[in-house]
Amino acid sequence: MFNPNYPSIQDLKKKASRNIPTFAFDYLTGGANEEINLARNKSDIQQVELMPQYLKDFDKADLSTELFGHEYNAPFGISPIGLQGLIWPNSPEILAKAALAYNVPFILSTVTTASIERISDLTEGKFWFQLYHPAEDSLRDKLLKRASDAGCDVLVALADTPSFGIRYKDIRNGLSMPPSMSLRNVLQILAKPIWALKTLYHGKPEFTTLLPYMPKNMNMSQLGQFMNKTFNGRLNEEKIKGLRDRWKGKLVIKGVVNEMDAQKALLLGADGIIVSNHGGRQLDAGQSTIKPLGHLAKSFEDKMTVMMDGGVRSGPDIARCIASGAKFVFLGRPFMYGVGALGNEGGNHTMELLKMQLQQVMEQLGCEKMEELPQRLILPS
Repeated sequence: MFNPNYPSIQDLKKKASRNIPTFAFDYLTGGANEEINLARNKSDIQQVELMPQYLKDFDKADLSTELFGHEYNAPFGISPIGLQGLIWPNSPEILAKAALAYNVPFILSTVTTASIERISDLTEGKFWFQLYHPAEDSLRDKLLKRASDAGCDVLVALADTPSFGIRYKDIRNGLSMPPSMSLRNVLQILAKPIWALKTLYHGKPEFTTLLPYMPKNMNMSQLGQFMNKTFNGRLNEEKIKGLRDRWKGKLVIKGVVNEMDAQKALLLGADGIIVSNHGGRQLDAGQSTIKPLGHLAKSFEDKMTVMMDGGVRSGPDIARCIASGAKFVFLGRPFMYGVGALGNEGGNHTMELLKMQLQQVMEQLGCEKMEELPQRLILPS
């Protein structure tokens, strides 16, 4: 499962960059505007320091974590990512299988390239679904029913996309709305023959979950118009109430970064929040995700589950986030680097890598259980 040639996420990223066409790799790695928030997500996590404790009895580190009534084998899961099959063909299916094998949650995006039903089959119904809230209640209800019928454990309502982020790389590459395909993109594809052949085998990437609701044979311009018309990104009180009334499972609000929104989510019946800024892809002037985490966890950890994603690149990063107050951590780009580098083996390899790194940190710190990590947090002086 573990490939010693790629012992770090950075190694996987370098290999993936050689396998994926530039326009698709830019889509994966890029952030909003000058990408300041993208960089801040990572650097602020790495500034968190933990205190080891060596002179004590120690048995072994247990990474298992209970979340929403389910015991997972590790305190991290796979974040939702749109258009995964564009980045690497069949990647949501690869990662869903890895999540099931390692007993961690996989979050399926509304706008990725695998359907709700396909991911349900691959995960035995043990998956979460991230909803881009539709403009029409009728489509919302259809998507909720499909997710419920498929056995979805948790609904994740996305809050941090009231508008599309301005991403300069995507605009230059033709991946804004409406998307376009230039001669330069075609030449990039021809330079990555394995990616091209796998795309031919698995079929062109599409918004598979949304296909039943889309007119057939749309051109690029029509696709952009459809997406803009179909989704109204701003998540307000009325919409959350509607979701809470209709969804009988756990409800999580993703993209919460301040106490006002967290309090509102709690009052509206949310079971948890994911502190997130969409991977630095929306608001370049915003805080990193680790900055508000500690305060939000302190205020709400006894009332609902506080989780986090954004900027997490290693096992030590996972430990830093949990020590800072997160009950659970989600990673997106690292898993995509894994499949981009190693294909079908990439999901399993990335799982092994992160678990190995986190295990080593726990042993160094002298923590036998994940809930001991906050005791090792070194507070800023």
